[in-house]
Amino acid sequence: MAEDSGKPPQKPYDYLLKFLLVGDSDVGKQEILSELDDGAAESPFCSGSAYKTTTILLDGKRVRLQLWDTSGQGRFCTIIRSYSRGAQGVLLVYDITNRWSFDGLDRWLKEVDEHAPGVPKVLVGNRLHFAFKRKVGERDAQMYANRHSMAFFEVSPLCNFNIHESFCELSRMALQRNGMERLWRSNKEHDERSEECCKANKCEKWLIKRV
Repeated sequence: MAEDSGKPPQKPYDYLLKFLLVGDSDVGKQEILSELDDGAAESPFCSGSAYKTTTILLDGKRVRLQLWDTSGQGRFCTIIRSYSRGAQGVLLVYDITNRWSFDGLDRWLKEVDEHAPGVPKVLVGNRLHFAFKRKVGERDAQMYANRHSMAFFEVSPLCNFNIHESFCELSRMALQRNGMERLWRSNKEHDERSEECCKANKCEKWLIKRV
């Protein structure tokens, strides 16, 4: 029997989010992306940026992430201006072994706030596996994140530590900001209530048969 060609194809995800990874060029943003599934693809728009997609599962929903990584060089601030349009979240990345990369976060934060005001942000301290070379204290980073209303994670691509968690948290923040989480939670509660009703009906029918 032929399939109904008029039926629209089902999307392989429930939500689509666009995130930017910003920070200096040597902080390991590509290391972070390499730990995610689906494989990387070069940006079709600009050679100064790398692009990757991945899908995560968040509270039973499939969330497709479009991840854009600028090179981190100053001249690519123009890329942030371009790609910040439509961005729904930002990972601000520094290297815990490089104090300079942490001290330079204000410059990146200024660019983001100017061109993507109000978007959720997560501060990411990369290369936790080199903690014995640490130049940025966890407390200093946490205070910086609190001051700028950001979530904070220290991560290690080598150990695959906190990579998934940081993207899940940013996704949750982005969905909350856009009101999507409320929608899917209400749908989830509706499904749960429907399931309980079905169970109750089955139980009632079983009792009637017994009588």
